[in-house]
Amino acid sequence: MPSGKRGRFPAGTTVLDAARELGVYVESVCGGRATCGRCQIEVQEGHFAKHKISSFADHISAFGAKEERYARVRDLKEGRRLSCSATIQGDLVIDVPQDVQINAQLVRKSPIDRVIERNPAVQLCYVEVDEPDMHKPLGDLDRLKVMLERDWGWQDLLVSQHLLPQVQSILRNGNWGVTAAIHRDLQSSRPTIIALWPGLKNEAYGIACDIGSTTIAMHLVSLLSGRIAATAGTQNPQIRFGEDLMSRVSYVMMNPDGREAMTKAVRSAVNGLIDEVCKEAEVEPDTLLDAVFVGNPIMHHLFLGIDPTELGQAPFALAVSGAVHTWGSELGLAVNKGARIYLLPCIAGHVGADAAGATLSEGPHRQDRMMLLVDVGTNAEIVLGNRQRLLAASSPTGPAFEGAEISSGQRAAPGAIERVRIDADTLEPKFRVIGVDKWSDEPGFFEEAETVGITGICGSAIIEVVAEMYLSGIITEDGVVDGALAARSPRILTAGRTASYLLHDGKQRITVTQNDVRAIQLAKSALYAGIKLLMEKQGVDTVDTICFAGAFGSFIDPKYAMVLGLIPDCDLAEVKAVGNAAGTGALMALLNRDYRREIEETVQHIEKIETALEPHFQQLFVDAMALPNKVDPFPKLSAQVKLPERKATATQDGDSAAPRRRSREERAARRNRD
Repeated sequence: MPSGKRGRFPAGTTVLDAARELGVYVESVCGGRATCGRCQIEVQEGHFAKHKISSFADHISAFGAKEERYARVRDLKEGRRLSCSATIQGDLVIDVPQDVQINAQLVRKSPIDRVIERNPAVQLCYVEVDEPDMHKPLGDLDRLKVMLERDWGWQDLLVSQHLLPQVQSILRNGNWGVTAAIHRDLQSSRPTIIALWPGLKNEAYGIACDIGSTTIAMHLVSLLSGRIAATAGTQNPQIRFGEDLMSRVSYVMMNPDGREAMTKAVRSAVNGLIDEVCKEAEVEPDTLLDAVFVGNPIMHHLFLGIDPTELGQAPFALAVSGAVHTWGSELGLAVNKGARIYLLPCIAGHVGADAAGATLSEGPHRQDRMMLLVDVGTNAEIVLGNRQRLLAASSPTGPAFEGAEISSGQRAAPGAIERVRIDADTLEPKFRVIGVDKWSDEPGFFEEAETVGITGICGSAIIEVVAEMYLSGIITEDGVVDGALAARSPRILTAGRTASYLLHDGKQRITVTQNDVRAIQLAKSALYAGIKLLMEKQGVDTVDTICFAGAFGSFIDPKYAMVLGLIPDCDLAEVKAVGNAAGTGALMALLNRDYRREIEETVQHIEKIETALEPHFQQLFVDAMALPNKVDPFPKLSAQVKLPERKATATQDGDSAAPRRRSREERAARRNRD
């Protein structure tokens, strides 16, 4: 982990050798002598339902002399092992820590450049307080309140408990001139002094953070000017407990300390990002006074320390669905002791605060056009509608789009193939790799690629390669790789009754197998069926505009998404990537408390459609298994892209496969719905 690669090895194999054989790059400068310490790994303990294994510390060899020497001479953190010395003795889940990853995942979530009118929940107020007078025995804090009311109009002020022992020293250190930070979110709530500094303080900051199941993105923002001072992102360390959300819920259910471990992991990652953005902007964490967080329901609950078990089973009950107001100190965040935390409301059991943030950002409820808003991830969240009516649903697409469950799949990191084109005549591919600017058919590509390697296929390329295989005739509309093409091209590899496509033959042999195509079909069918269900509920056959949200959505080519049948037919000019819309929604809520009231009101009127309870979902899923779809026409796409003529699918020996295919797809639909 976090690459998700797995394999079987003889007992006694070093972890480093196993990683290298799997194509997971673990640096070892010293050549396995246990002196450089660059090959550190961690063993994750517990039962991992997704992987169907139990991993424990005694499944790895005991500390050897080399590791003991390194730990004595250098610094080896608790729980860390040196993979060049530690050997495999049983089933293991191994985590390559972020700080030693060389080809770490690229976290490509960034804020959208837009003007946001400021009306923050925190205001800085400088006042000069009267000195104590024996004839007027009013306390120092009370005289401060008097001046805040006289100069700024603040009445009936509350004071954060942590400030009470400090008020007198702060007033005297400032020679009776101080700056108070006043927090007031709801207009009906009492304002609170949450921070106090001697003298004039002319800057205060907040953070807007999107806790995704795969990545966490954070923006450090000036509450006075609205300027984004710094942006940072990192992998969500919970990946080590499970690639997808249900795997993490299973981990909590099967391990007594699972919830605590995942809460600790995500809060630690958030604190790491706080430290990173503060250093980049040269800002003291003590000046962080307000924070807004978004995330899917399971991330939301785990961040708050809530057991997500109920979200793993019907009726998918949220512990809390409304907006959450709390304190940074309660969550152990490295911010000012008085800093307040706001979490946007969740829409439903599997449509969370991130979907609410994206809705706030893109505003389907503010327009008349029919907008489809899709956040593609391990659990796709869908919002469809306009100012008249909004519907929402979630669709369990699984981790296939992010590289998991794909034979050569990986996350977006240097060395990953991110773009693919296939010549329809020769079936020869060309591709681009993250970290290299050239295409593979350009001079000098392979020399430049030596620096990063060619290690696998990331999500955007998985969509493109399957779509290109369909456009070039390598796979039929039903997703069957045509083994007969092996006579025409060495790129088509046959193995018994199935075939695969060789994308790259190098140090890492990268193929697209029949099982890979099936995994993508299942994922895209789940998403399309969810979208189609909402369209039927809305009573519409088409949508006016489609917005792809999220880091992954930003790198999806709309044309290939439509060829694959990931989204319904639409004018390609009206399909756009809106970046990290959930993070932008958090940014809006941070800088303007009126947006908090807007989304709280909007969420109350969004109708949640539960796909698991809809009988028609199964048929929609089966129809969506075809490329682009078995029954839905794509006239707007066909006007711009030449789609292959539809033909019946046959097995390699010529027998009709339709009855078996229909049965298989119906079983898949039932599993998906369950």
